[in-house]
Amino acid sequence: VCLFLLGRMVPLTEAVEPVDFEEYLITHPPIVESGPLRDLIEFPPDDIEVIYTPRECRTVVQAVPEDGDTDPHVRDCVRSYTEDWAVVNRKYHKLGTGFNPNTLDKQKERQKGLPKQVFEADEMPDSSSYQDDQVSFFSIRKIINLNDVWACSIFDLKNSLPDALLPHLLDRAPNEEIDRHNEDQRKANRHRELFALHPALDEEEPVERHCVPEVPKEHFGQRLLVKCLSLKFEIEIEPIFASLALYDVKEKKKISENFFFDLNSEPTKAMLRPHIQTAAISTLARSAIFSITYPSQDVFLVIKLEKVLQQGDIGECAEPYMVFKESDAAKNKEKLEKLRSQSEQFCQRLGRYRMPFAWTAIHLMNIVNSAGSLERDTELEMKRKGSWSERRNSSIMGRRSLERTTSGDESCSLTGFRPATLTITNFFKQEGDRLSDEDLYKFLADMRRPSSVLRRLRPITAQLKLDISPAPENPHYCLTPDLLQVKPYPDSRVRPTREILEFPARDVYVPNTIYRNLLYVNPQSLNFANRQGSARNITVKVQFMNGEDPSNAMPVIFGKSSCADFYKEAYTAVVYHNRSPDFHDEIKIKLPASLSDHHHILFTFYHVSCQQKQNTPLETPVGYTWIPMLQNGRLRTGHFCLPVSLEKPPQSYSVLSPDVPLPGMKWVDNHRGVFNVEVVAVSTIHTQDQYLDKFFALVHALDEHMFPVRIGDMRIMENNLETELKSSIAALNSSQLEPIVRFLHLLLDKLVLLVVRPPVIAGQIVNLGQACFEVMASIVNRLHKYLDTSQDMHGRNSLLSSYIHYVFRLPSTDPNSPSPGPGGLGGSVHYATMARSAVRPASLNLNRSRSLSNSNPDISGTPTSPDDEVRSIIGSKVRSSSGFMNAPSSTLPHDKNNLHLRDTDIFGLFHEELALQWVVSSGSVREGALQQAWFFFELMVRKQNLDKSPRKNRFPERFMDDITALVSTIAVVKTVKEDLELVERLNMSLAFFLNDLLSVMDRGFVFSLIRAYWKQLYALQNPTLESLRLDFLRIVCSHEHYVTLNLPCSLLTPPASPSPSVSSSSGFSTHVQDQKIANMFELSVPFREQHYLAGLVLSELSVILDPDNEGMFGLHKKVVSVVHNLLSSHDSDPRYADPEVKARVAMLYLPLIGIVMEALPQLHDFTGTGDIFSMKQRKSTSGEETEGEGNSMISQTVAMAIAGTSTASPIRQHGSFSAESSRSLLICLLWVLKNADELVLQKWFTDLSVSQLNRLLDLLYLCVSCFEYKGKKAFERMNSLTFKKSKDMKAKLEEAILGSIGARQEMVRRSRGPSGSAFGSQENLRWRKDMTHWRQNSEKMDKTRAELEHEALIDGNLATEANLIILDTLEIIVQTASVTESKESILGGVLKVLLHSMACNQSALYLQHCFATQRALVSKFPELLFEEETEQCADLCLRLLRSCSSSISTIRSHASASLYLLMRQNFEIGNNFARVKMQVTMSLSSLVGTSQNFNEEFLRRSLKTILTYAEEDLELRETTFPDQVQDLVFNLHMILSDTVKMKEHQEDPEMLIDLMYRIAKGYQTSPDLRLTWLQNMAGKHSERNNHAEAAQCLVHSAALVAEYLSMLEDRKYLPVGCVTFQNISSNVLEESAVSDDVVSPDEEGICSGKYFTEIGLVGLLEQAAASFSMAGMYEAVNEVYKVLIPVHEANRDAKKLATIHGKLQEAFGKIDGKRMFGTYFRVGFYGTKFGDLDEQEFVYKEPAITKLAEISHRLEGFYGERFGEDQVEVIKDSNPVDKCKLDPNKAFIQITYVEPYFDTYEMKDRITYFDKNYNLRRFVYCTPFTLDGRAHGDLHEQFKRKTILTTSHAFPYIKTRINIIHKEEIISTPIEVAIEDMQKKTQELAFATHQDPADAKMLQMVLQGSVGTTVNQGPLEVAQVFLSEIPSDPKLYRHHNKLRLCFKDFTKRCEDALRKNKSLIGPDQKEYQRELERNYHRLKEALQPLINRKIPQLYKPVLQVNSHRWDQAGFLSLCLYVSESRD
Repeated sequence: VCLFLLGRMVPLTEAVEPVDFEEYLITHPPIVESGPLRDLIEFPPDDIEVIYTPRECRTVVQAVPEDGDTDPHVRDCVRSYTEDWAVVNRKYHKLGTGFNPNTLDKQKERQKGLPKQVFEADEMPDSSSYQDDQVSFFSIRKIINLNDVWACSIFDLKNSLPDALLPHLLDRAPNEEIDRHNEDQRKANRHRELFALHPALDEEEPVERHCVPEVPKEHFGQRLLVKCLSLKFEIEIEPIFASLALYDVKEKKKISENFFFDLNSEPTKAMLRPHIQTAAISTLARSAIFSITYPSQDVFLVIKLEKVLQQGDIGECAEPYMVFKESDAAKNKEKLEKLRSQSEQFCQRLGRYRMPFAWTAIHLMNIVNSAGSLERDTELEMKRKGSWSERRNSSIMGRRSLERTTSGDESCSLTGFRPATLTITNFFKQEGDRLSDEDLYKFLADMRRPSSVLRRLRPITAQLKLDISPAPENPHYCLTPDLLQVKPYPDSRVRPTREILEFPARDVYVPNTIYRNLLYVNPQSLNFANRQGSARNITVKVQFMNGEDPSNAMPVIFGKSSCADFYKEAYTAVVYHNRSPDFHDEIKIKLPASLSDHHHILFTFYHVSCQQKQNTPLETPVGYTWIPMLQNGRLRTGHFCLPVSLEKPPQSYSVLSPDVPLPGMKWVDNHRGVFNVEVVAVSTIHTQDQYLDKFFALVHALDEHMFPVRIGDMRIMENNLETELKSSIAALNSSQLEPIVRFLHLLLDKLVLLVVRPPVIAGQIVNLGQACFEVMASIVNRLHKYLDTSQDMHGRNSLLSSYIHYVFRLPSTDPNSPSPGPGGLGGSVHYATMARSAVRPASLNLNRSRSLSNSNPDISGTPTSPDDEVRSIIGSKVRSSSGFMNAPSSTLPHDKNNLHLRDTDIFGLFHEELALQWVVSSGSVREGALQQAWFFFELMVRKQNLDKSPRKNRFPERFMDDITALVSTIAVVKTVKEDLELVERLNMSLAFFLNDLLSVMDRGFVFSLIRAYWKQLYALQNPTLESLRLDFLRIVCSHEHYVTLNLPCSLLTPPASPSPSVSSSSGFSTHVQDQKIANMFELSVPFREQHYLAGLVLSELSVILDPDNEGMFGLHKKVVSVVHNLLSSHDSDPRYADPEVKARVAMLYLPLIGIVMEALPQLHDFTGTGDIFSMKQRKSTSGEETEGEGNSMISQTVAMAIAGTSTASPIRQHGSFSAESSRSLLICLLWVLKNADELVLQKWFTDLSVSQLNRLLDLLYLCVSCFEYKGKKAFERMNSLTFKKSKDMKAKLEEAILGSIGARQEMVRRSRGPSGSAFGSQENLRWRKDMTHWRQNSEKMDKTRAELEHEALIDGNLATEANLIILDTLEIIVQTASVTESKESILGGVLKVLLHSMACNQSALYLQHCFATQRALVSKFPELLFEEETEQCADLCLRLLRSCSSSISTIRSHASASLYLLMRQNFEIGNNFARVKMQVTMSLSSLVGTSQNFNEEFLRRSLKTILTYAEEDLELRETTFPDQVQDLVFNLHMILSDTVKMKEHQEDPEMLIDLMYRIAKGYQTSPDLRLTWLQNMAGKHSERNNHAEAAQCLVHSAALVAEYLSMLEDRKYLPVGCVTFQNISSNVLEESAVSDDVVSPDEEGICSGKYFTEIGLVGLLEQAAASFSMAGMYEAVNEVYKVLIPVHEANRDAKKLATIHGKLQEAFGKIDGKRMFGTYFRVGFYGTKFGDLDEQEFVYKEPAITKLAEISHRLEGFYGERFGEDQVEVIKDSNPVDKCKLDPNKAFIQITYVEPYFDTYEMKDRITYFDKNYNLRRFVYCTPFTLDGRAHGDLHEQFKRKTILTTSHAFPYIKTRINIIHKEEIISTPIEVAIEDMQKKTQELAFATHQDPADAKMLQMVLQGSVGTTVNQGPLEVAQVFLSEIPSDPKLYRHHNKLRLCFKDFTKRCEDALRKNKSLIGPDQKEYQRELERNYHRLKEALQPLINRKIPQLYKPVLQVNSHRWDQAGFLSLCLYVSESRD
């Protein structure tokens, strides 16, 4: 039943028509001129700005080409890499909910400076320390005799100090003034932001937060710093040159360029002086930074060494290095001299040439992975530097898109290893025929094998030291691969570190962001085998030429080490005497930016003569070849196998390829390819992709307007340019992805440009919009598909989003760019508006009625495909193209004045064109665009104009139609698509799009789009879509001006009336009176129209929370978090800090109050009772229920409340919400109540019905529990129980379990039980166990003391603020209620909430205000407490007393004041305050009885304060009032003194209960108090699991109530009094009220408690039954129900009866089960130390199976602690104690195990186990003795004493120990003892034999003890002692005969048992059985003569028997009977 959702025209599931927003703003001009309220009305003027930020440049100077005039492509590229980022900034965007500080660290900021709230819960000392304080206190008391305590206490009281009195408390002031004063006090210093105190909702990244994409930047892999420290050989005779590079063996790829370094000493370097000019500093680097994008186990660092060319092959040249040892230097001095001089000669002559020398490799991952394991392959000796700090951070694989490494590589991270210093000692000499990369990969693969071939080679010994470490973040003195200095570069003279360019092993997808243009030439091999002539020592000279003259060689070849930066030529290393050498050189060239057809690489081959001969030149050219750089305008790269010419090439050779057979030239080997070379470009200018090249070339041709264009081998004329252009655009799809990504920014820019400025070709404007749109859609999809790891949570590819965010700009919008001149881009600017394609469907001109879907009949059917569907929406008529102007370019204005017009026009046009193309697209294009809708949406919005024209006119109508059509399309896709991921993406994309549009477009129009989308989603009715709708709504509402969009200042006047609204706050409140206030609080149509978005949010909330909406269950949390998120965002928003503004904002959420009231039954029950006093319970007061419901309902709820069971009443379906969601919802409610305008609230409350107001009060009641302070202890104990994720999981799990509301949920809910209020919001008990377990070990340490303190501080402030808000609301309700008819009901509810809040953990601050409100309430409505029901009076007294004993003085002084005024008001009504007196006394009793940490000292001060008030109260001085107060206070004080004693016995449960028992007995004449104490005792027993005793207390309580009820009302079906309860327990009669001193129940204040009613009685009995059931005493349960059933029968309560009979069935069903009741011990206390207990004897009832040792240990331990361990002794035997013999200074305890004792006649009635354990009053124990004083003797002298004890009451009783009131003894003679023993044995045998099922083990045990016994005193011995001779004393004849018959029976039983055993045993026990049988026969034979000997005298008729006078010497039980001989 929806109370608040009635009277609606439009159901909540439909969106209403929004107000025309722009129109509304015009027609309702704001009245306020300026100020915070004015800002709510419209967006700020500076809302959106475009910021041009210079891009960050890594290098000191920007990388740009050096050449001057470059071609347009290069210009574009460079512009793309250097221009500023253009960022569109929504200035206030950070104030939207996406950046809600409640989910960020800002929360901490907002919580600074909170006051510390004082809570009693925190002030309480620990119970342990508390006990210690008390001990001394007791010992002082101990001296005074307990009887004097009473007198003494009054003396104490008079001399104690009162607390401070409240000023003006006794003044009579008008109520209004008091209220005003209270309110001012309450409102002072309140915390402004409620949500700052609420822990953030635990959410993943909020769905509405768009992460700002990363700034595009240059790509680096993981970076490694390698420092080369030293290189030393055994001999030093010549310079050695080294290089380093990385290789990936698996990919067979070199993955870095070479790093050349020189570690030679200065003298050695000097040997080369003639050949080297000054060395540039860049070539002196000795450290390098390598980048590795795909680190793997296959990466090697390869070091190659070269030396100056010399005569001889590599082996000969390396020999000295292998032979000589440094240690033998002196010995080999001459030889070394000779070698050195040779070297000097070679350096002089051949210094420019190199030869390969040696190499080695390091397996990189070994260094990284092993902290110090040796690299076995090259026998590296690794020395580690110092100690390393472990910095294992996560891998930084550059962009995430690069992380798609193969699974084997996952472990390879280079970022966190410890820096290592390596010393490499072995090098392998190079082999002339194995220099190629192929060979190297084989060697490297071989190195990884254990049996490496390389091992067997003789190494060159040397020492190369390297440092390898992760590269630092910003290393100093770095040079890029292009030799640019990287920031920071403080000093140009310092030796630099080189960054080494990476050649990634696999593609890297990162757009280019810097200019780089490098070429690597790698000569690989040469085959001169077939060349005539001598050519053996071959080197290749490489030159980069820009013409054919030798002087055209360009200085662009990078130098290696210790040389110049750039050279014009480079030489490869020489392999001695090899006609077909392999090369391993890498020549690095800096390419000029613009290349012409004349640029080429020239290779010249030389033979170098190593020996100096006459007439022989140093080098002889032996061949030439070349590579032209451009082919058809594209850069040539790749593998070449070139022919070599024998003579210099002819003129103009450079434009041709050497493959062309030039006439008259001689070639090596007949023009076959003999020279292999590879050319690799690393360029951000050359795309190296034919399709991209063609596209860019055509676009530039258009710009330059130069025809014909050569592209490739085609000449394109102007007339076929259009087709070529279109085909080149379409062909972009064939491009490789990698180049597309690299040139992504430029490519997208060009495509956008073609859309915006369609080119003019041959005088015609060519519309390329569609082609461009299609290819954009395709590219975007490819990126999304292949780079799926680089997406954010919204599925946006990071490359694309960063393009849109930073790069994308429409042409000529940049303030810095030059105005396009005729030669620039502007030459052919034409506006696409003129060239709109002719395929635009006419119906797109949709009239803006915004009724897209519902007017079109086609939509209802199920479409065959999305395309058809959209066509049907769009219609099929095509708009003719006549409306377009086909003007030639000349007519377009070019003068500067028109520039602005042109810009805005271009601005407006791109998104229109885009929207149009999207709408008209179809098939896969449309599909593709939809897949990545976000991209196009963001492009559209990104540059929507920034002009300030009115929003209404900003966009042409047709653009709006296109957008409308798009929104429909997307909604339709939802129906057709199965692909959920796509649907989610689309949903979010659209939401973000609309959010963006709200910033720039006509807002009313955007609302209508939202509405259209909404309608379509609702029409589908699919639960998944429900969730999407929430995401959609959440994103739209995250707009930073959300509040403004809701027109917060509109007053819900019908939208038609244009009258200006009044918006000053004073005017507001008055104006409100005139409208129907309900409109503001209900989701009425006017509300939803004007507060459009808020209306949608609240409608969603309302619909989802509606319990009838089964399917919505899983969305609770989600929808609540939407609202929570909005409110917490408003709360912290600086724009709404002003209270007046906040009130406006709160107005948008007023309906929330009603919605939460509706949802109340489903909220999590924080009160822990399972029933928040539901509506029905108030029936008696509100008078709104129909009579038909009868009393049954209410009696049930109340009884339940009383019985404390957690079954909720049927109408309350509690808890389908998780605790977390409920808490969030309630904090939202409190926020609205806190910030809303009070007058408005009051007005609305006045309109509410009583039941609705009561519902609201229930809600506040729940809020009190929800935000209760948990206490520091709880925080520490649980170390903050809100451990997030698991709680969240649990909430989800719970929502799943609780799925549908029904029995299952009821069960789950019940299993939660009353979750103790100590944890307020804590989740249900069933989670608590597992929660705390893992928490302790995993997270115990994770919160510091300070954090816990902080958490407690926040929680305390939240609790205080929440309760103050509740208090404010209660005050408003009270004002409302004073004027209504049925105020009693409402005020009662208010009081209930107040009382509940006092009962919870509250801060001192709150309690002061709470008591002030309570005093005002009582003074305004005294009849509330003193005339109606007393329950509330009782509760109030209890709460006040509780606070009077608080440890915080302010709380005490307020509570004492309240209590005093309460007495005074009660007195003024009727000249006595019996009611309050009674209630206070009872409350104190119950406090004293139940509260653990109750401190009488504090209460004593409060009592003194009350006395002081009475003495100072002048008005009442003459009345009896002060005396009455004094009496009451003294009486209370006496009860307090009892407490002191109870405190003393806090640890002694028996004594404590005895004391309570005694106090209760003292109240025999005061039924209410006795009842209270019985209740206290029941509570104590339950705590200790003494359920039977607790049940007895309840039965006694019920009997007491019955006694008085029968006096009050005569109802047949009620119990007559105690008598009725006799069957339950014989002890009950002591409750009868028949003595003279009994009070009459009619007196004021007597029997007024809630229990003295029929309902109360029923409640007590139900509880008793429950306790009996827990105790396992099911028979007693039946007896209890026998009393209850007639009551329910009389009330015709079938439901109850059904429950009872169900429970009875359950109870009877359990009776057969195994049960154990108590174990009993007699305990005697001896010694003066025991005080009252001295010489007292008790029977103690202990839990079942308690061993004597256990109770003995417990009592000894307890009293030992009390008197000192050496002072207490346990008497070990059971003999009577002679007190004279005991040490008077010690305490003695005697403990004996006793068993229940029954006379024979009793046994007839006590049949079952229960009978034998219930209603027990007599117990027995036996003591063995002999006449000479020993305990044990021989058989013939062994006597036994049985002691029978009788207790004062029957067990179980209301206490667990009962006094012994009577003792008797029976003594058995030796023969009687023997008879008993034999009877017992025989019984055991019989039992074991006939046991079912048979138990072989037990049977054998008993048999063993009977026949197999060799033990003394076995059966045989007994027979021999007593039966061998006929006794001389005739008195013993009968005994003799009885024993003889016993033995007869015994042998018979043995035989049966043996027979039985035989049938049970297996074959393995056969022997054992035979042994038993042998023993049996032996025994039988021995017994035979003894058994058969009869006493003849017994078999004659003996007449004298009667005349015998038996000696009564203690021998009882000699019942003689004549037994028939059974021979």
